[in-house]
Amino acid sequence: MDNNHAYIAPVAITAYSALSACGMGNKALYQCLAENQSRLEPLSLFNIPFPAYVGEIKQPLLDIRDQLAEYNCRNARVALTALNDKQGGGRDAVEVAKEKYGAHRIGVIIGTSTSGLYETEAAYGILLDTGKMPDDFHFVTEHAYQATARFVQLELGLTGICYAISTACSSGAKAIAAGQRLINGGLCDAVIVGGVDTLCRLTLRGFRSLELVSNQPCTPMDRDRKGISIGEAAGLLVLETVHADNRDAMKVLSVGESSDAHHMSTPHPEGKGAALAMNNALQLAGLTADNIDYLNLHATGTKINDSVESRAVFSVFADRLACSGTKGLTGHTLGAAGALETIIALIALQQQFIPGTQGLRELDDDCQCQVIQAPLHAQTLQIAMSNSFGFGGNNASVVVSL
Repeated sequence: MDNNHAYIAPVAITAYSALSACGMGNKALYQCLAENQSRLEPLSLFNIPFPAYVGEIKQPLLDIRDQLAEYNCRNARVALTALNDKQGGGRDAVEVAKEKYGAHRIGVIIGTSTSGLYETEAAYGILLDTGKMPDDFHFVTEHAYQATARFVQLELGLTGICYAISTACSSGAKAIAAGQRLINGGLCDAVIVGGVDTLCRLTLRGFRSLELVSNQPCTPMDRDRKGISIGEAAGLLVLETVHADNRDAMKVLSVGESSDAHHMSTPHPEGKGAALAMNNALQLAGLTADNIDYLNLHATGTKINDSVESRAVFSVFADRLACSGTKGLTGHTLGAAGALETIIALIALQQQFIPGTQGLRELDDDCQCQVIQAPLHAQTLQIAMSNSFGFGGNNASVVVSL
């Protein structure tokens, strides 16, 4: 290690769980990844005046208990359902942590870009029809960005640091970074981190106005890609300080962040911000590019973003690193994507395989990095990275290890 550079101590991942269009829990997500079968379908949650394939959660969602009824929205129910996944063990891990550290030493940081916007849209529809907002709509506890984080904190009976992060599509990854910093800084002993986002009209219409929504399932890194498919998901992880009881758990080694602020919605044409995030992640973990065994690409399926990311990846890793983009399976889950795809990287390490890039038929001529089309099983993987790049140049690269 070079003592002239800063490093960050790893944190243990004692539980993690994902809910997405692939289904409930890590097993369903792994099956989807292993089969490389898209879960993108035409939107059914509400009507919009244009064709769109989305990654919609079809899993029945748990109800919010009466004591927290003012938090009742789709975003909170998605978070609650993921939190109660028995396979992932998130709620059980939190209960153990409460006994070990105390509720005041456990934080909650949730990334989101939509929060309860789906309910807000419905409420304003009623306002337009009747001239009055519905009595059961609560702006602060449903719509506001911190609402889902606060709901998770109250549902789990925690009293530590609690806040939301909203940096567009890097939100979930930046929540992981913030959780690691809280633990390293001695402010928390454990932090529930991740991202939760749900489908709503604003995001679909907004991306449509930017001419970025594909009218068919997205095809990341493909030469003929036509745009994104929006999805919804929750990705939740329990991070803890490393000690004897969890020393063998998988770990977050580092999260590299950058903000190139090149343009409100377009990345730097040379991928400078993306490359900086990846290099920062390597530096913070005390690693070199050769130490990374797999990279989960941001790979949205848009012409510019995929091209720029491939350029950035090549500048850091050349063409030696196996990469893939998984949004052809789940859709682009926006504020949840960074956490969901970190969990995909964890599953790749746990199952020793490299996911494929669903929808990729012919690699873009401009792409120089090694993009994997179909899953590769029986691999030898120790360390993986996951990229998340948001509007305004809000970039994050998460490094995890066995």
